[in-house]
Amino acid sequence: MAQTAFETNSMDAKKPLHDYPESHPGSASPVTISRIDRAASETVADLLAVEEPLEIQLTFGPSDARRTKSITVTMRTPGHDEELAAGFLLTEGVLEDSTQIVHIDKAAGTAPPNNSSPGTAPPNNSSPGALQHTIPGNIVRVEIEPGVEFRAATLERNFYTTSSCGICGKASLLALRSVCPPRRRNDLSLSAETLYALPGLLRNSQQVFAATGGLHGAALFTPEGQLILSREDVGRHNAVDKLLGNQFLADTIPLYDKVLMLSGRVSFELLQKSAMAGIPMVAAVGAPSSLAVKVAQEFDITLIGFLRDRRFNVYHGIDRITHLHNPEANS
Repeated sequence: MAQTAFETNSMDAKKPLHDYPESHPGSASPVTISRIDRAASETVADLLAVEEPLEIQLTFGPSDARRTKSITVTMRTPGHDEELAAGFLLTEGVLEDSTQIVHIDKAAGTAPPNNSSPGTAPPNNSSPGALQHTIPGNIVRVEIEPGVEFRAATLERNFYTTSSCGICGKASLLALRSVCPPRRRNDLSLSAETLYALPGLLRNSQQVFAATGGLHGAALFTPEGQLILSREDVGRHNAVDKLLGNQFLADTIPLYDKVLMLSGRVSFELLQKSAMAGIPMVAAVGAPSSLAVKVAQEFDITLIGFLRDRRFNVYHGIDRITHLHNPEANS
């Protein structure tokens, strides 16, 4: 199947260079390219979506024995990094409430004080950070309350299970049940007409995608189709973490009355994040994976794919889509 406009890097999907939004510094990088059109070549200025590593560090432990540990490195588009870190900790089951966070900041150095990992130096020693050779500011440090229990082995197991392509579906669902909130009654319904409008509203909010053609988007909507917030990133999971991290820090989780709209495909990982945030409906321009559909069924999340051109597929929750016409009833 051909790529959608959300997933392509075509020239037609991009604004002229001078239209790049200045409100997103660091998210795009200028480049000179050779553009070929009908065998004619010209040298032009262009913009690329920036991709840089972000290390998330966690400061935890009793007041008299605080430790700082590097817990993950992700490739992301700079911007809203604090939200990304908060969203990651929420959706991986490390934190349940925003009050568990003391503060989040960009680490000035590259090595966390008293850094320790299993099998490395003791807590009082210092070891190089994972990104010692990268640009300063590509590290976010999250300090949590002393009373919050953090088990590195649990995070590592959950992260492997929900992110690995090699883990089996049954094991993934079992792990998800252990960290996700329990299944609850889903009463959120949406009209077909409201759904038709969501891709265009998301696309219009993606300013950096309009300039580069290289970012995934995610947005939250009300049941009436009002855009609440959107985020974009080179990684689809990062876009969702930024979005949910914003809501987590604003203390609006769980999102029982919101719709998540995605600009591309729907993976198991994105449904996992939706379940962790209490989202009852996920719609996407692209297709869901088989395991994503199983998660939707397991947690009763309405799942919609191929939402474009006034058409869509419903993989779970058809009874919650209103104002549908059934041609078979008239035959």
